[in-house]
Amino acid sequence: MPFYLWKGRATGHYWRTFRARMGRLPEGLAAGREGCVWIHAVSVGEALAARSLVAPLQDALPGRLVLVSTSTAAGGAIAAQGLPAERLFVAPFDFPWAVESVLRGLRPSLLVLVETELWPNLIRSARRRGIPIAVVNGRISDRSFPRYRRIRGLLRHVLAQVDLFLMQGETYAERIRALGAPPDRVRVSGNLKYDALGEPRPPADLQALANGAGPLWVAGSTMAGEEELVLRALRELRAVRPDVRLILAPRRPERFAEVPALAEAAGFRCVSRTALGSAAWRDGEVLLLDTVGELAGVYALATVVFVGGSLVPTGGHNVLEAAVCGKAVVVGPHMENFQEIADAFREEGALVQIDSAARLGPETLALLQDETRRERVGSRARALVDRNRGARRRTVDALAGLVA
Repeated sequence: MPFYLWKGRATGHYWRTFRARMGRLPEGLAAGREGCVWIHAVSVGEALAARSLVAPLQDALPGRLVLVSTSTAAGGAIAAQGLPAERLFVAPFDFPWAVESVLRGLRPSLLVLVETELWPNLIRSARRRGIPIAVVNGRISDRSFPRYRRIRGLLRHVLAQVDLFLMQGETYAERIRALGAPPDRVRVSGNLKYDALGEPRPPADLQALANGAGPLWVAGSTMAGEEELVLRALRELRAVRPDVRLILAPRRPERFAEVPALAEAAGFRCVSRTALGSAAWRDGEVLLLDTVGELAGVYALATVVFVGGSLVPTGGHNVLEAAVCGKAVVVGPHMENFQEIADAFREEGALVQIDSAARLGPETLALLQDETRRERVGSRARALVDRNRGARRRTVDALAGLVA
């Protein structure tokens, strides 16, 4: 608990939501929700997948309200874009009394955990109450698997209490079985994130600002240590193409405040999205996307995209939001958290993966200079997304069967 309170000191998020995290439900959720479906999604990626399930699951289970909980401010903001406030709440800490309080208030008929959120006390308490439990869009990354394997003796008891594991791919299915999940409860359903992708709509004001003469490079979901590498690559690009413009979108909102200083230190003027208003985006400025939920639309404006979390060893981030726009995407060597997606895209020639930060500038420049190659990579990416849709229907059918 002290760790989380310290972690949220900059934004105050954990302080503001402390009572909810200790098991206090919002007034609108505390009563009249018997038989609801509780979907728990921790942060942004999980919230996108969860949001895509709500409407079809509501149709499949009429009369059972579908509720979504999140753990982070960014995840809550994403979920709130598609759901009314009365269907959202902040998840409790995994303390026995906190999860018991929420389960007692909601009385759900089904608990759905997105990806691999294996909270032992929540799972144990739900099982004790006879509530079916499902893990959907399940995955265990290359980085997580060895750590889980070291505690599989303990983890086996948690996994045995889950009724259904719907995994993104066969590799992840094999891993969850190896950790002790009952084999007859494990299925491969595909990746919900393909189905969660809508047609991105660029923000109207940014679309007007982005219609400049030069190419637009979007560096999305960057992590600490990556902005400096992106800015160094920008200097290399402008040595050949002085008209290249950059939109820089840090992954974590709490880092928005520190990025302008990094840009200034690298010799670039920086203007934030929220401060821009209707003013012109001047040539040479780096635009900081300091908003939540706009990045997918901004990708649609890009000439080339870099997806962050991949130049530093944090496991990478999802490339699908850029791929559905038909954009050529560049990533670094660290894509462990999305390895199956990265492998599939690379095999199809739908992704450019570099082996070091030194290659970011040259590979991006090559794509900017070669329109034919750029469009070929982008069109393959879009086609791959379209071929992989369908996980949502399989997931909803399986969950409806659990409730029945």
